[in-house]
Amino acid sequence: MQKIVIRGGRALRGTVTVSGSKNAGLPLLFASLLTRERCTIHGLPRVADITTTLRLLEGLGVLVGDGEFATIVVEARTLTSSEAPYELVRTMRASFLALGPLVARTGHARVSTPGGCAIGSRPVDIHLAGFERLGARIRQTHGYVEAEASRLRGARIALDFPSVGATENLMMAATLADGTTLIENAAREPEIDDLAAALCKMGAKISGAGTSVIRIDGVRELGGFDHEVIPDRIEAGTLLLAGAITGGEVHVARARADHLDALVAKLEEAGVAVEARADGITVRGAALLAAADIRTSPYPGFPTDLQAQFMALMALGKGQSVITETIFENRFMHVQELVRMGADIRVDGKTAAVRGVAALSGAPVMATDLRASVCLVLAGLAAQNTTEVLRVYHLDRGYERLEEKLSTLGADIERVRA
Repeated sequence: MQKIVIRGGRALRGTVTVSGSKNAGLPLLFASLLTRERCTIHGLPRVADITTTLRLLEGLGVLVGDGEFATIVVEARTLTSSEAPYELVRTMRASFLALGPLVARTGHARVSTPGGCAIGSRPVDIHLAGFERLGARIRQTHGYVEAEASRLRGARIALDFPSVGATENLMMAATLADGTTLIENAAREPEIDDLAAALCKMGAKISGAGTSVIRIDGVRELGGFDHEVIPDRIEAGTLLLAGAITGGEVHVARARADHLDALVAKLEEAGVAVEARADGITVRGAALLAAADIRTSPYPGFPTDLQAQFMALMALGKGQSVITETIFENRFMHVQELVRMGADIRVDGKTAAVRGVAALSGAPVMATDLRASVCLVLAGLAAQNTTEVLRVYHLDRGYERLEEKLSTLGADIERVRA
């Protein structure tokens, strides 16, 4: 067991570079299952979810190159299995993205259902309804989903909710379907657009990615691709919030303002100076933070993956902020840990009322999920005295070398044995 120890109260200053996007890199890795040819992905972050996906691909018979981690070469020339087992899927929900490429290419897939997670249930029914529209025969048994189709056929699919995972899964499957597929109420996140760009390099015919209607004209086969993953907008937002919460001045190199419009608007509302340039984004902390309300919603709304971090910032804002979480029902589990550090927060269902305090106080706290863990790190950076964050394995799922990056900005932070 490990923990992160933070001695807070230091204003962060300097430049830090954001890593490649985990949430964009994962579907790119699964897209390699659609072709026999070599696929090269540049800029993947060294995080637990990426390494888990590589293990899963190897279990399916995919050859994974031994070069530098930042450039991963995968080749699914011969697939030896069409099953994604529970022991891997249970550790990472994105593993369910194996279903679409496998059934599209091999005609059969058996993938463990991922179940719920700490921040709330994310049922796969929306995925399965879409696959049935594409002509797949779906059977659920013994905790697995089995999908079969001699060849998928194009269809009009109207999603009940703009699910990122369902949009990615169905878009990948539809590239090899017979005919045209329309995905309506599709997710619009930048990660969707990045996946579509890579699929088009493979020979797919896709238009409308990044809008609410995506059209895919199926082709008989796909080739390989060479693609660089987009910067991680959630990590970029987290680093910007680290600068803001400590009252420092931080430039996040490679951060894209066009991917973070909602966060930038709320930072400015809170009194934080934000400067977007071609090479990244700079924040300058405010002498006195103002309160700002947020309501999470699908892109381009305020991202649920930055809600916990923004709450830590508002814990120090003057007045009361109202934070409404509309995506996941259990995504306020970090609240009690922030309260242990002196925050004044009251939760009523999907809404948290955050009344700003003059200062936070260091304390032992426990992470419950990925974004909650980094929320507590941010709070510890701004708090007086020492904060210890336990269960940091959550953090390792989505942040690459976070302590090192924060240290380069002047943070007093280290990882030690618990």
